[in-house]
Amino acid sequence: MAGQDLIRVMIVDDHAVVRSGLSAFLMVSDGLELVGEAAGGKEAVAMCGRLKPDVVLMDLVMPEMDGAAATREIRKNFPGIQVIVLTSFKEENLIEDALQSGAIGYLLKNVTAEELASAIRSANLGKPTLAPEATQVLMSAARHSSEDIPGLTAREKEILALMVTGLNNPEIAEKLIVSRSTVKFHVSSILSKLGVGSRTEAVALALQNKLID
Repeated sequence: MAGQDLIRVMIVDDHAVVRSGLSAFLMVSDGLELVGEAAGGKEAVAMCGRLKPDVVLMDLVMPEMDGAAATREIRKNFPGIQVIVLTSFKEENLIEDALQSGAIGYLLKNVTAEELASAIRSANLGKPTLAPEATQVLMSAARHSSEDIPGLTAREKEILALMVTGLNNPEIAEKLIVSRSTVKFHVSSILSKLGVGSRTEAVALALQNKLID
């Protein structure tokens, strides 16, 4: 496989044994390339600036800067980098914080190698992968039940459907032949109506409640 086709992955975890295991997994996975390892959030943010990975596997509970705070910084400073939270924890507050910080995925460390590889490939395409526990929290945390969600306009449903397929704002604008600012306005309206704080939450809610045809 050509080098440019490899998905560049960075590992962030304060446990050396976990980093070692993930490194070994990445080295034998087709299409995935390990480009760096960080032992904490601050180091991860700094390394993202230098290494420009495509996907970051992020632990949550770490000293100095936790995974949610690091994810927030990475997504703010390097919006092209996707973050998958990979953790042992399934507490509701941690899941909510991680997804609101901009993580595209939330997986528990008991996932299989195949599931993790699939999640990395999906994240690289802009598509979320959530552990069942994370999906449950998203649904219960939504401020509206599916019956209470204000109706989306036809255009908003069209844009939400494209968000579900993994398209970003510029790609949606190109497909619909509208301006990026128009798409941004509609996405903001969709998030507001669904009562969520991120695209990942909106997509999960749309799929769970069958909000799109």
